[in-house]
Amino acid sequence: MKRTAPIFYGWYLVLTCIIGMVLIYGIRHSFSVFFTPILSEFGRGRGNVAMMLSLNILIYGFMAPVAGFFSNRWRPRVTMPVGVLVLALATAGCAFASELRHFYILFGILMPLGTAFCGWPIYAPSLMNWFYKKRGLVLGFAQMGGGLSMAYAMFVGFAIEKVGWRVSFLILAGTLIALFLPLVFLFFYSHPRDKGSLPYGSDAPAIGARAPKKEGDNGEKTVDERTLSQIFRSSQLWLLILSYALSWGLALYMILAHQVRFLQDAGFSSMYSSSMLALFGIMASIGQATGFLSDWIGREKAMTVATSASLIGITALLLIRDTSQPWLLYVFSVCCGYGAGLVTPTIFAASADIFHGRHFGTVGGLLLGGMGVGSILGPWFGGFLHDLWGSYTIAFILCMTSLIASCLLLWAAAPRRVSHDALARPRFP
Repeated sequence: MKRTAPIFYGWYLVLTCIIGMVLIYGIRHSFSVFFTPILSEFGRGRGNVAMMLSLNILIYGFMAPVAGFFSNRWRPRVTMPVGVLVLALATAGCAFASELRHFYILFGILMPLGTAFCGWPIYAPSLMNWFYKKRGLVLGFAQMGGGLSMAYAMFVGFAIEKVGWRVSFLILAGTLIALFLPLVFLFFYSHPRDKGSLPYGSDAPAIGARAPKKEGDNGEKTVDERTLSQIFRSSQLWLLILSYALSWGLALYMILAHQVRFLQDAGFSSMYSSSMLALFGIMASIGQATGFLSDWIGREKAMTVATSASLIGITALLLIRDTSQPWLLYVFSVCCGYGAGLVTPTIFAASADIFHGRHFGTVGGLLLGGMGVGSILGPWFGGFLHDLWGSYTIAFILCMTSLIASCLLLWAAAPRRVSHDALARPRFP
């Protein structure tokens, strides 16, 4: 069987994932723009309001392994529309919230439930089905939508200024249904066999395909043959999960939740602060698109580059006291945005190196689960520390410490030690 199409169909899936990431995760990443008007209307502490985002990421983290597990058993073309509808209804419901606890239920619980079944936990294993080679590149391109979803927040900020935050939630819900649902039905095929195709990499079957047993040089089972029990007992899995929990769950989501409000406290206007979030997102998408760096220089070195860039950016953020040095904002958005973007494809590519096989969907879900647990000390804790000390200085220093620890944990997981034999794939019979 040979591919005769001028464009490999897997790239249409990548494009669909990019658009989906923008529209789906744009709702969550717009929280920092909604933060100020909700804070003003309900008159509660920053920690109390930020709790809705911590809940969102936590529940999403718990549901991601479930969605990843069932991605190999249910047809995504059936489950994804259900996830989109749940997400859209929860988003629209936020427009009618009259108490903070309503946001806890809608934004914090129902919204991530829908997100898990129409977002990255479904995309990652599907992309790994379609692509064996160039995984870092593919994951990076698909994750570009996550970065652009932060730029989407600028559109949300504009809508809030024009029609208010309640109507803006309705606009987000309607846009999601109108633009993304048709793409799911037209282009989302989770496995190349659904299109009579082979995965990219002519000598590799798709993940989850049956293959003859293969032994390594020492007669040991290859990584593809690991059972879930063996994967759960692997220290590498938990090192990667903890790495992702500290990087995105704690550090980067704390930054994202509070950066707009932090800049407004320093004297910058709402739209200017939102534009800096947009620049952060654009740079994150560039970081995600350069996920192929981890293919070239190795996962550990790419993670070191990402961490170093983020540390430079957060240092610039700590130096901001007023509006007299706006160039520090650009240093923050460019450096920290790029570093944040590079982290995800690097960690997911590292996990694919070590745990590729029919259980990769579950592994990817566990990574997101770790991110969810890390979020307990992310957005909420950042707001709590501000309420306690009257500034974000301690919170941002905690972010820097967490990013350094995350990098060291990925080095300890050592994806560089995965043998070529373990990555080898048998041909289709």
